[in-house]
Amino acid sequence: MLSDSNSSSSPAAAAASSDNDGNNDSDPNPNPNPSPNLIDQSLDAIENQLASISMSYPETESETDFDASGTSQLNELGNGSFHDEIETEDPGAEEEPNFGNFLDEASSSRAGSSTLIWRSNSEEVDEADALPSPSSSAYAGERGSSVSSSRGSGIGDEICEVGNGDSGDGVSESNLQWAPGKRHGDEDDASLSWRKRKKHFFILSHSGKPIYSRYGDEHKLAGFSATLQAIISFVENGGDRVKLIRAGKHQVAFLVKGPIYLVCISCTEEPYESLRGQLELLYGQMILILTKSVNRCFEKNPKFDMTPLLGGTDVVFSSLIHSFNWNPATFLHAYTCLPLAYATRQAAGAILQDIADSGVLFAILMCKHKVISLVGAQKASLNADDMLLLSNFVMSSESFRTSECFSPICLPRYNPMAFLYAYVHYLDAQTYLMLLTTNSDAFFHLKDCRIRIEQVLLKSNVLSEVQRSMVDGGMRVEDLPVDPGIRSGSVSPHLGQPRPTTGHTENIRDAFFGTGGPAGLWHFMYRSIFLDQYVSSEFSSPITTSKQQKRLYRAYQKLYSSMHDKEIGPHRTQFRRDQNYVLCWVTPDFELYAAFDPLADKALAIKICNRICQWVKDVENEIFLLGASPFSW
Repeated sequence: MLSDSNSSSSPAAAAASSDNDGNNDSDPNPNPNPSPNLIDQSLDAIENQLASISMSYPETESETDFDASGTSQLNELGNGSFHDEIETEDPGAEEEPNFGNFLDEASSSRAGSSTLIWRSNSEEVDEADALPSPSSSAYAGERGSSVSSSRGSGIGDEICEVGNGDSGDGVSESNLQWAPGKRHGDEDDASLSWRKRKKHFFILSHSGKPIYSRYGDEHKLAGFSATLQAIISFVENGGDRVKLIRAGKHQVAFLVKGPIYLVCISCTEEPYESLRGQLELLYGQMILILTKSVNRCFEKNPKFDMTPLLGGTDVVFSSLIHSFNWNPATFLHAYTCLPLAYATRQAAGAILQDIADSGVLFAILMCKHKVISLVGAQKASLNADDMLLLSNFVMSSESFRTSECFSPICLPRYNPMAFLYAYVHYLDAQTYLMLLTTNSDAFFHLKDCRIRIEQVLLKSNVLSEVQRSMVDGGMRVEDLPVDPGIRSGSVSPHLGQPRPTTGHTENIRDAFFGTGGPAGLWHFMYRSIFLDQYVSSEFSSPITTSKQQKRLYRAYQKLYSSMHDKEIGPHRTQFRRDQNYVLCWVTPDFELYAAFDPLADKALAIKICNRICQWVKDVENEIFLLGASPFSW
């Protein structure tokens, strides 16, 4: 059974977890049995490589899992109450290191746009070395070459050179100064700097040919890819399938999809379910570009090389991998909407519906990764993961920003075997329109549709309202109404506008320690199960730095994985108390994840969770696209 417990302290001790469920696609004709000596040597090789990678100390936390009754609200404090079922924190638990104290110390370097930044060994180094963008077809360009070089002192701290504005693995969208593209193309598995990376992703074929690597040159990593392929084949030839290998503090997660193998090597303490979900999305991004029919090429030629077909798409994969650090949609399997007045969203939806009735399969209007409005043809369904992959594909390709494009794409959840055709046009710097059709000759028709849509959006001031919403932001914990008498009639017409503060509210705010919202509320995420949509509050004090935001994101990620663990759950309610006091509440209708000050009072925190649910209900017309469930059109 896979668990989130700490792995063996010996880096050389590796444990393999496998399954026989046969749910995943696999190669019907696995490679012949390799010799035992070769397998032993391959296992020793990868074990030694994993052991040599610098490792970070795991976070420790005390947690309590418990079930609560399925009432419409969390029980208040009292006899037999929800509060009474929560165990107190173990006083002997080891305190987690404060991520807020891990600060980069920067000093100016040579003239130009570069600075030298000191980072500790426990920190992942992501440098902004971008490749040329794909061509307008989004995957017909040639693979670029990296201009970065391997750096590092070899012992102790590492010095790396990054361009101005590089924020590493930041979480907040406002802090994203990250440049997509290939990282460290001159590295290989013998490079010390390559081994220091905290998280690697690999895509390879069942013959061991490398297809994609997050770091390093794929051709230089051919030997390492062969080692990974040998491990997978060895287990498959025994009638089983490898899922996970633990080696010290490292996890090696495997995903087999027919002739395509995907591997993640990580020491980020993320649960296996999260790593597997990320590999699924990475595979889906590849299918979006090529369709699943690429498997036929491997049936005809087992040594088929996919690399030329994916030329120029490194930027797409690296952008998706980067989103694993900040975008909740990657594990919530839901999309988020841009906060807008109900009338504004209806105006946008009306014109999109008219276009959909004229032969368009899907019409989607988005601002960055947030949905403004979307409609689909009758009986057509659009999965939230497909929307994530499609928006990542568009936003990471510079060619879409410079001209109107008509590109073949595949929606893995809709039909992984066939291409659709996407007309993409940016209406301004952040807002773009996507029209999807099954007709490869529909470019001029879709162009006419875009002109009609743009005219209506300008006339109805939708685009100006979109820009205002981007400036104002979304829900803020400071604006949460804590008075139960406050209802939708007294809610401000727009999110982010100040709300009147009552004396009762001030009394509650004075009843706790720390900063943020009422009762020490720092942040929350609310997911509507029926709508497949979620809303997340804006980051505010004290969660202001990229490191703090990323740490909270990982806490949510672990909590989501634990709540949906089929081996030990699912649970209805759970909270974990470490440096963050994180509480989760799951019902058949919604999921709520909230982070509080560690010194927050539990009874008040429970009340605040009820207030959040009521607040979301009061403003649901502004934050959700109602009537747009992907499975109810």
